[in-house]
Amino acid sequence: MAFERIAIVGAGAWGTALANAVARAGRRVTLTIRDQANADAIARARLNPRLPDRKIDERVAIAAASAALLSVQDAILLAVPSQHLRAAASLIAPALAAGTPVIACAKGIERGTHKFMTEVIAACAPAALPAILSGPSFADDVGRGLPTAVTLAARDETVAAALARALGSATFRPYHSTDVRGVEIGGAAKNVLAIAAGIVSGRGLGASAAAALTTRGFAELFRFGRALGARPETLTGLSGLGDLILTCSSTQSRNFSLGIALGQGRTPAQASAAAGLAEGAFTAAVLVELAARASIEMPIATAVAAILDGSLSVDEAIENLLTRPFRAEG
Repeated sequence: MAFERIAIVGAGAWGTALANAVARAGRRVTLTIRDQANADAIARARLNPRLPDRKIDERVAIAAASAALLSVQDAILLAVPSQHLRAAASLIAPALAAGTPVIACAKGIERGTHKFMTEVIAACAPAALPAILSGPSFADDVGRGLPTAVTLAARDETVAAALARALGSATFRPYHSTDVRGVEIGGAAKNVLAIAAGIVSGRGLGASAAAALTTRGFAELFRFGRALGARPETLTGLSGLGDLILTCSSTQSRNFSLGIALGQGRTPAQASAAAGLAEGAFTAAVLVELAARASIEMPIATAVAAILDGSLSVDEAIENLLTRPFRAEG
């Protein structure tokens, strides 16, 4: 399991950054792009407009996606948004050799089906070996080669460890795990909580409130994860607490930026337009539905979902949270 040939499907900022990271790891990496004309233009410029000012490593091959190209890959990274992952997995499915690792690099839960990312891959590409890559990482940092640590999980520990070695380098450090569901839950839930943290910032509620929100948000994430079988060490690790800390404290996070815009008084539509694609906006309602189904209390996530669907104003949500009954910490 050397995993020498690796393709990236999804040529946005994250896919481009990952291509650079895989090239630094010494693998034969191909960044696939939907159409030939765009592939040729990006190959000539060695620059992707989705990740401006970050040159694409010369070792990265750039090509239009094709069955012939995908069929010879040792592993494939799906670097597309969570709600587009089904389409991407279905597209590559016919080209996959049996047992090819397909690694989801999105953080979310599919709307409608309530499926996590590896479940979507398993449903759409039965020949694939699903895996998940998640953790505290911004595309710009990874693209520049700044030190970053993430978690890579697959059901088979041997496969997870081999993939981590294949993608890892001095500046991109994947820690391997078999707790696939725990890694997926951390990535999905923290995006919703980051919106709440952004609202606190945008409303000017202060550093103390921000610390309280992040801490109580993590308590929600932890409760949800444990109820769905996640391991405590995963939830307190890079893909859980680590990613939550990052996205609740930086405007590089689109989810945090979305929350800031909401806190400043913009409508959900206006805030979404200002922040760009924020995965948490699509995940919030699904997360709350799953929590309700399992009788898990998640008041912060519930407030975010209500603000996003317009059933609650920011001020009403804050008042509801601040007037909850006093209780023991836990």
